[in-house]
Amino acid sequence: MDVTIVIPTKNAGNQFKTILEMIFKQNTELIYEVICVDSGSTDNTIEIIKSFPVKLYQIKPDEFGHGKTRNYGASRGSGKFIVFITQDAMPVNQYWLQRLIEAMGRDESIAGGFGIHYPYKDCNLLDQRDITLHFKGFGADNTIYFLEDAERYKVEEGYRHLLAYFSDNNSCLRRSIWEKVPYDDVDFAEDQIWAKKIIELGYKKVYTPFAGVYHSHNYRLMTYFQRYFDEYKGIYQVHQYKILPTAALIVPAAVKHIFSDIKYIKSIQNMGFMKKIYWIYYSTIRNFSRYIAGYIGSNYHAYSHKTQRLLDRLISQQYRQIKGV
Repeated sequence: MDVTIVIPTKNAGNQFKTILEMIFKQNTELIYEVICVDSGSTDNTIEIIKSFPVKLYQIKPDEFGHGKTRNYGASRGSGKFIVFITQDAMPVNQYWLQRLIEAMGRDESIAGGFGIHYPYKDCNLLDQRDITLHFKGFGADNTIYFLEDAERYKVEEGYRHLLAYFSDNNSCLRRSIWEKVPYDDVDFAEDQIWAKKIIELGYKKVYTPFAGVYHSHNYRLMTYFQRYFDEYKGIYQVHQYKILPTAALIVPAAVKHIFSDIKYIKSIQNMGFMKKIYWIYYSTIRNFSRYIAGYIGSNYHAYSHKTQRLLDRLISQQYRQIKGV
């Protein structure tokens, strides 16, 4: 078997049928299998999965973990390469899988690779910009990353983040290396924790802009606080990075980010005045959520266990998903 594709699922919705159709229409000579690990879907996800030649494994909701569930799915397959995607990531074309494996094949010391993300057409204005700029920064061609400057790695925060960035919304792992270095059993940032490990062990990663998926979200404004808490809690686990050194900088940082967004919003042609006002409001809520929740999340490690449990119950979206709240 060349490739094992692993997809964790829970209440994936009707779009998941279209995603599976695209996965099974891949134009490739690779022999591949698809494994879904479902953690308690209550919609029609199971029926959709059973309508395709997919290996289905079902676990209880409280058994789910971003790292351990993906490890479990990978262990059920036999492919030389393990491809992880999420239930809401749509391959952009029929060459997605071939291009991803071709990128992995450029060097035997490449432990993992990830592909470009494109926002869906209905993606909100600010996320469209952010997703596009983020992946543009990784290169216009297949690009191999490895730790080539140990001193720079020690002193430069941005360099460490660049080398550790990895996204298992659209990724591939070499099984022989995954067997030695599996994902950690963590609630968040399992992909970046893994990438940091393999980079520091001397392996390489590859980015490919030729194996794309559509992947974006239109989150409700009220959920950004939860997501930024989880995100910066996870980033601290990977890099011991704090979004801000002190709480006093929350308002200045948020205001600076909002003014940057306003400049972008005002530059957009053919957008009505009231629409621009809406996006400025949207930016204001999102950025205050980013810096307040990010500050709390990146200091999570310093709180007592009692406070950590309380914050998880009150704020964490990951906690609610795992607990089925």
